[in-house]
Amino acid sequence: WFIAHTFEETIDRLRHGRVPFRAASFFRHTERAGVDSVPLVGLVSFFLGLTMALLTGYQLQRFGTERLIPGLVAIGFTRELGPLLTGIMLAARIGAAFTAELGTMQVSEEVEAIEAMGIGPLRFLVAPRMLALFFLMPCLSTVSNISAIFASSLISRAYFSIAFPYFLDLVKDALLIRDIITGVLKSLMFGLLISAIACYRGLTVKGGAAGVGTATTSSVVTAITTVIGVDTLYNIVYTTFFPT
Repeated sequence: WFIAHTFEETIDRLRHGRVPFRAASFFRHTERAGVDSVPLVGLVSFFLGLTMALLTGYQLQRFGTERLIPGLVAIGFTRELGPLLTGIMLAARIGAAFTAELGTMQVSEEVEAIEAMGIGPLRFLVAPRMLALFFLMPCLSTVSNISAIFASSLISRAYFSIAFPYFLDLVKDALLIRDIITGVLKSLMFGLLISAIACYRGLTVKGGAAGVGTATTSSVVTAITTVIGVDTLYNIVYTTFFPT
């Protein structure tokens, strides 16, 4: 209902020909959630790509199938690890920040002051944060995928003598358009869920400064658990209806 109410307030404002929130607010959250998160997402994914390629490569080499490394890493990150890893990192980094910001505004009665001025807090405070994370998640997941695939190409060249041009050919042969679509859909869902949970926890804070800390912790734990749960459910449904 929280997402629906935010969407309803925003659309209602647009329907009356008015701007639902300040563009500067949207771009500020976009910069912090997107641009500032690129180094973290890229670095963690790079290291994980190295590890994944190295460990799976030695196992595959025992059967003479080390040429499967590029496709394995590409599909694994594009469909699963890229969106999931990015979602977990943003839940901890950006979700916590959203909850702390809105929670502080709530306990200091800034949210009440905004409501007293006739401004809806959902469309003014929540909508720009939600839209920023919704649109940025696929971009950050792409950064994660590229970093991991590049890392696996280095391992493939150094340890398994797979040249980079051949590596790219193997990736292109293994990766299907549905793998990319699956990754994008997951990213969009995770971005929406993380921002909604973080903002909801922030706006429902009670108990002063201690309440803000409790809400922030709860926000991160809930968001990460939800992301993993939704990812698992998506995979079960997908493999049930599209087994091939």
